[in-house]
Amino acid sequence: MHTIHPKADEWGKPVAITAPTSPSSLDAWRDPQQIATVIPGGALPPQLNGIGFTPWRDAPHDDAGWTALAGLDEDFEEPLFEAAPGKRVAAGVVVLEDDGRVWVVHPSNAFGGYPATFPKGTVDTGVGLRAAAIREAWEESGLRVALSGFLLDVTRSRSRTRYYLGRRLGGCPSDMGWESQAVSLVPRALLAKVLVNPNDAPLVALLG
Repeated sequence: MHTIHPKADEWGKPVAITAPTSPSSLDAWRDPQQIATVIPGGALPPQLNGIGFTPWRDAPHDDAGWTALAGLDEDFEEPLFEAAPGKRVAAGVVVLEDDGRVWVVHPSNAFGGYPATFPKGTVDTGVGLRAAAIREAWEESGLRVALSGFLLDVTRSRSRTRYYLGRRLGGCPSDMGWESQAVSLVPRALLAKVLVNPNDAPLVALLG
């Protein structure tokens, strides 16, 4: 039985979820040893680790806004990005929660062969890697994040992707965009069981 995502896609069309993800209990959010999962519009505790779950209503709406926001992140060094021939340039972020867990998204209908992965997306022309990373985090997870450091560059099936480390400032995972059918908070020890696509293996190994 399929469900319809509460948010339409970028063309304004409804998104049918053919195999909906099951949400976790509210108690799982408060237990750092458990996987906590929320679906679009699903129930959440009011806050976690002192930061409330409130939809980010004034998120940027254009490239200039995301670029300006990225400029407010912590100052850290990162190596020169080297693109891979024939592959798109992408950026993503591994968002660490204060209780030791890691935020992951579940792409709608396991798009691209990913039942779960870290938020990431293609970098548009004229947009920096950092701006793209925080934009994708918000679009796919509903979270407002700040970048705190460089993590790893990974060559994936269709892209060469730069990943940053990040921390949650606000936002609400149940407000995820149409590209995700669920968002989870996963203990590091369980990442390998949740992120099963081989393209995520280098990140899982680094975080383990």
